[in-house]
Amino acid sequence: MATELTQDALAALRTTHAQDRMAPVLTRAITRNGIEAASFDNQAASRLARTFSVEVPTGKVSNQKHSGRCWEFSLLNTLRHKFATRYHVKDFELSQNYLFFWDKIERANIFYRNVEQTARQPIDDRLVQFLFANPGEDGGQWAMAASLVQKYGVVPASVMPESFNTDNTTAFQASLSRQLRKDGLKLRQFVMDGASEAELQSLEKSMLQAVYRMTAYSFGEPPMSFDLEYRDDEQQYHRTANLTPQQFYRDYFETDLDDYVVVTNSPDKPFNRLYSLPDEDNVIGGKPIEFLNLDMGVLTDVAVQQLQAGETVWFGNDVLRQMDRKTGYLDAHLFETGKLFGTNDHLTKAQRLLTGEGEVSHAMTLTGVDLVADTPTKWKVENSWGEQVGDQGYFVMSQDWFDEYVYEVVVHKRFLAPEFQALLNERAQRLPAWDPLH
Repeated sequence: MATELTQDALAALRTTHAQDRMAPVLTRAITRNGIEAASFDNQAASRLARTFSVEVPTGKVSNQKHSGRCWEFSLLNTLRHKFATRYHVKDFELSQNYLFFWDKIERANIFYRNVEQTARQPIDDRLVQFLFANPGEDGGQWAMAASLVQKYGVVPASVMPESFNTDNTTAFQASLSRQLRKDGLKLRQFVMDGASEAELQSLEKSMLQAVYRMTAYSFGEPPMSFDLEYRDDEQQYHRTANLTPQQFYRDYFETDLDDYVVVTNSPDKPFNRLYSLPDEDNVIGGKPIEFLNLDMGVLTDVAVQQLQAGETVWFGNDVLRQMDRKTGYLDAHLFETGKLFGTNDHLTKAQRLLTGEGEVSHAMTLTGVDLVADTPTKWKVENSWGEQVGDQGYFVMSQDWFDEYVYEVVVHKRFLAPEFQALLNERAQRLPAWDPLH
């Protein structure tokens, strides 16, 4: 049991440290260069050579800039690659601003519903605190982006380009969160005062109108229809007039998002079960956030199969761990901090999730894999941080990093074995809003 640190105890710490003959040189190296530079494994370059036996052709990377929209960018990347292949249009890009606009409106609407439903719970209730923590946030899940595409369709980036506030979302996020918190408190009071359903609906309508105004002023208003114009890679001109975003998606993209499954590896909870996060859904009546929790070997196998079939893969990961932005390296042994300090700081994947060390902090796109004797050794990764990081924006990931820091892959359900497909028909077990997968 820990006790008060006395002068004698502190003196003992100093004496023991003085006996470490490597202390002076390591202190100089670490204080001069920093922990990561001092522990960087230079051999990573040989492990992560950028050659892949399976590779889906892709073009320039997108750039989410100063925003948390990776979940949206990654889904749109998988769709634009299909368009580029089918219609022979290199570097075609879909509008992230368009989906982001509708996410703000839908997320405000579902926030009002959730506040109503929890209005009689104490303000310091854990779920209520979660709802009010950051209601205008950027982050999201694959199913949230899929819900938006299914309801609103998509448009080319040229039809609704980025704005200052979508490239730099901090100020808008703060303003929207503040407005929603105020709205939420007013809604709670209305419920506690016994307001009728009609009174609540009227209040929410006026609140949602204000959110729409804020978003339209900041992002621009989405188009109801547009003219599709492009030249293909053979310089042939194509034009289709007066398309709605929903019609564009329906006519030009052969992708039924209901056929895709989020396959998760979350070893802090039982495998071979379907889980849901309903408190994070963003569209009332939209696609629910669900995860099929399976062994890591299954995630590897289905991701390889989808790439071999010529389709890129959305995946959720903890990109801030063992990552070097400049080189674009993702390697589980890139920084050996434990060896540097003479400690054992390794946590298992389950331990990281249980203690808050692990989280799904980012979404990217798998575009290639290197198979040696049918076993993956490294993966090609399309990021959404622009061309100034990695190799023209592309990262390379070791299989060890995949095992340790990848938590989700989104694949067509046909790649799942029948016994896993059968689990999709079971009732999902509800996870709390603060589960590490949120």
